Amino acid sequence: MPGVEPLPTGVVDVEPEETRFISAGQLRSERELRNVAAIDIGTNSTHLLVASVDPSLHTFSIDLAEKSTTRLGERDPDSGELTEAAMERVFETLKRFKDLTASHQVEQVVASATSAVREAPNGRDFLQRIQDQLGLEVDLLSGAEEARLIYLGVLSGMPFGERPHLLLDIGGGSTELILADGRDALALTSTRVGAVRLHRDFIKHDPIPSHRRAFLQTFIQGSLEPAVDKVCRRIKSGESPVMVATSGTAMAIGALVASEEERPPLKLHGFRFSRQRLDRLVDKLILMTPEQRRALTPINDRRAEIIVPGALILQTAMRMLAADELVLSERALREGLIVDWMLRHGLLEDRFSFQSSIRQRTVIHQVQRFAVNHRRAERVASHALSIYDQTRGVLHQDDGGGRDLLWAAAMLHACGQHINLNAYHKHSWYLIRHGELLGYSEAEHLMVAAIARYHRRSLPKKRHEEWQALATRKHRRTVAEMSLLLRLATAIDRRPDPVVASIKVESTPDEVVFDLVPERLNQNLGLEQWSLKSCASVVQEASGVTMKVVVPD
Repeated sequence: MPGVEPLPTGVVDVEPEETRFISAGQLRSERELRNVAAIDIGTNSTHLLVASVDPSLHTFSIDLAEKSTTRLGERDPDSGELTEAAMERVFETLKRFKDLTASHQVEQVVASATSAVREAPNGRDFLQRIQDQLGLEVDLLSGAEEARLIYLGVLSGMPFGERPHLLLDIGGGSTELILADGRDALALTSTRVGAVRLHRDFIKHDPIPSHRRAFLQTFIQGSLEPAVDKVCRRIKSGESPVMVATSGTAMAIGALVASEEERPPLKLHGFRFSRQRLDRLVDKLILMTPEQRRALTPINDRRAEIIVPGALILQTAMRMLAADELVLSERALREGLIVDWMLRHGLLEDRFSFQSSIRQRTVIHQVQRFAVNHRRAERVASHALSIYDQTRGVLHQDDGGGRDLLWAAAMLHACGQHINLNAYHKHSWYLIRHGELLGYSEAEHLMVAAIARYHRRSLPKKRHEEWQALATRKHRRTVAEMSLLLRLATAIDRRPDPVVASIKVESTPDEVVFDLVPERLNQNLGLEQWSLKSCASVVQEASGVTMKVVVPD
């Protein structure tokens, strides 16, 4: 594995005790977005993704995602060639995608084809026809290159931390297994086993008879063994990798698992479930008729046809890798094509830029999206973190995890003003809750939204939807404590221009005294003193602590 490269300019390293946060002002130079499209011609579907690349933030957002079930993997059974019907479906889809990319004024379309085209004798002729007739150049990816791009895509949307990750992408014709950490891909593998391939070659009767299920599991295990052996040899002693699943099959399975929950997640990205839950789901699916599976709301008709072989691949892989749990990633190959384009065009100095500050970048992207006054947001965040650090054990009992959530909520607490000034804290909850916060789990996402929601007006009440959405007592305590600190921070920042340079806090178990230090000598802080004092009753009610405010005479 190569040594650790120095972090590029504008990327924040994470210190052991305290996270240093990116300044929106530092990252915002001339903010001119560049529109790029990625097309993935797969075995089952052809996908389009249009992204807005922000050169100053070194990140991108997804503007459009389209999919067409083109079934290119339904090749001629005798020759193995792509059929005319399948190629025509792809042609028609690509024509439509070209029109969409033109309407989004993209500067470049990055297109790739994977296993179905890779293995077909007429695959390269098909790509040449696409270039001749549509003017679209399509790269034919090798299995290893496909795995590398999947790694880049997942890396752009999920923090790896210090733990290695096992990435599993179950496609229609191949399955990619990758061992990686936040610095490098340690093993890239691609196996010729996929949901469409298994369904085409081996499933003649549906539901599958029990003896056929045993055969399929044995076949899948034998196919995956070289890849599993390769990654297992490179896992260091004592390491416990996180397993990440991506692709349409994994997301469909995740949607079915999530539908069984009392409170299904709004997004599947970051959703976790155990191997036991997967086993129960597979046992149900394998007994269903195709009609019964098509009646399942979370999946479409075509996915219902191939979900069983795909689920068996996932189940077998988890068992072989001794993985008890997996997490879903919505980002994969298509996003990897965008990241690779950014790398090739000098918009990322290295591929670790996403990892070193993924949470901060996604928050700042939302700040810009909702036209939040970034300078005031940064001041409020700075005040909130200062109060957090000085009141540990008095106004909060947080173990450190709430600090990052507090920062994110402070940066976004006013985003609801984008909708309406009236009751904007409620609008902020909605926008944060339904927005994209990469690097945050579903539970953390909910907590950030709730902290912003309760930074003003009433304290949390049991009947509130926002409060009920929090899953555990610990999460509610974190939100209650962090929202109180955010309330104090926003009370201090009442003017367009900064007047409070810093906050000094002295406390006892029963009392907390705020000493506001002005930006300029003889600065009148009467407004800030009054505003902060108005929070005293809420502080008393929430924490049982009395509060005093001191300002210079």
